[in-house]
Amino acid sequence: MAITPRLIESYDEAVAFLDARIGHGVKPGLERMHGVLEVMTNPEESYPTIHVAGTNGKTTTVRILDSILSTVAMRTGTFVSPHLHAIEQRYTVGAAAFDEGDFTRAVADVVPFIEHYESTTEESLTYFETTVVVALQAFAAAGVDVAMIEVGLGGRLDATNVVNAAVSVITGIAMDHMEYLGDTIPLIAAEKAAILKEGGVLISGPLPPAAEGPITAQVAATGSTWLRSGADFRVAEVERAVGGWLCSVDGVYATYEDIYLPVHGRHQVDHLATAVATAEMFLNGPLDETALVAAINEFTSPGRLEVVQRQPLVLVDGAHNEQGLEGLASALLEEFPETSRTLVVGFRGQRDVAALLEHLEGIFSSVIVTAAADPMAIPTAEVAATARDVLGAEVEVQEVTPVSAAVEAAIESVDADDMVVVTGSLYVVSDARDQLLGD
Repeated sequence: MAITPRLIESYDEAVAFLDARIGHGVKPGLERMHGVLEVMTNPEESYPTIHVAGTNGKTTTVRILDSILSTVAMRTGTFVSPHLHAIEQRYTVGAAAFDEGDFTRAVADVVPFIEHYESTTEESLTYFETTVVVALQAFAAAGVDVAMIEVGLGGRLDATNVVNAAVSVITGIAMDHMEYLGDTIPLIAAEKAAILKEGGVLISGPLPPAAEGPITAQVAATGSTWLRSGADFRVAEVERAVGGWLCSVDGVYATYEDIYLPVHGRHQVDHLATAVATAEMFLNGPLDETALVAAINEFTSPGRLEVVQRQPLVLVDGAHNEQGLEGLASALLEEFPETSRTLVVGFRGQRDVAALLEHLEGIFSSVIVTAAADPMAIPTAEVAATARDVLGAEVEVQEVTPVSAAVEAAIESVDADDMVVVTGSLYVVSDARDQLLGD
């Protein structure tokens, strides 16, 4: 029996089409993606892609790449995940974020193909798979010159791994999502390196030594070229500047000096170098230094070590794994004045809360544990009990929900010269930004 495809005519209908798939969970594997894209005559093959994997820094690297490649008159597309406030924030075309109308049209374009595939195969796409299909078709419809695609989880079985990238990127590797990717650095590295295809080019940021073996094996198996941070490109000089970093980068083809990166976190400079090398390899030559400096001067990274209020200073950072929290701790100690600090924190998923909070020991005088309206949020009582054990009896710990009330309580409890830091789940950070910035 023929299926009459539904018509998507409003933003709410487009969001509902995706939200109906939330209950489908995580289903690793590429069969469904290949199947539905074949029905769509493989839109992902109509433009070159840069595929970005890594434990942390993927979104930052994609956004820097978008800034760089937009300066050379390229029509770019980007897909990142998750979003901070609204689903359309996962997509940009021509360096402009999707609005509700763009998103509605993009979803409407793919609904007939998805419903045809699902009705004929009795297979259901997941929420994330559907967001990727929307991106791949939207970029084809927009006629982009290059799409930068962020991996959702791991690499080998991630829904984005249907692209055959001109350049593949691994920003870095650390322990995270072990229930899916394995519980050692070599296992996680192998999952992420699997985005590299035959005859490809791989750019890698700073890596732990244990990651090198599996990546070397994938490079050899695919006959690919591997350019590494520290060997083939590097951060040549870096010093703190007001609100960010002043640095020079030795790229693959040239050295770029006096770049001001207006974000906090020393590790972000490594992501900049990785993005510069990636752009060089994609363009097969050096970048225009003047255009590069101008592009990076305007760079922003919402939700990543972002100052959203002053007096008191409020910083939000979606640090949800050990490497992320280690970077947050370093930034607080290195880049911000010594003052009384209050932590607002909430985590989600399968997390070793004690291991996460250990990185923050000795930095905060008080902690407010909260949770977003998220079925995977770790209960506040569990996080609070762990915080008391890890951070010490001298640190006051309380539980406040929802996130908006926790942020308000933190701000009201400190002096104008003190600091509030909101971190953990991106759902928590999103709620805090929404409250303070109205985004």
